[in-house]
Amino acid sequence: MNVRDSNGAPLSDGDSVTLIKDLKVKGTSVTLKRGTLIKNIRLTDNEDEVECRAEKVKDLVLKTAFLKKA
Repeated sequence: MNVRDSNGAPLSDGDSVTLIKDLKVKGTSVTLKRGTLIKNIRLTDNEDEVECRAEKVKDLVLKTAFLKKA
């Protein structure tokens, strides 16, 4: 599987990424700000998505289009 961030850099399990855009989290009032560091991502079966934990949200799935490798 070939998972890549918004700049085309390859991502693997355990990598750290930063957000390139403010993202509202569905089902909550939380907005993750641009530049937020997210550590220890997990790859999914879908190449366009990664699982992670952010500051206030557990078990979050983010699109790789909004991430860049830290």
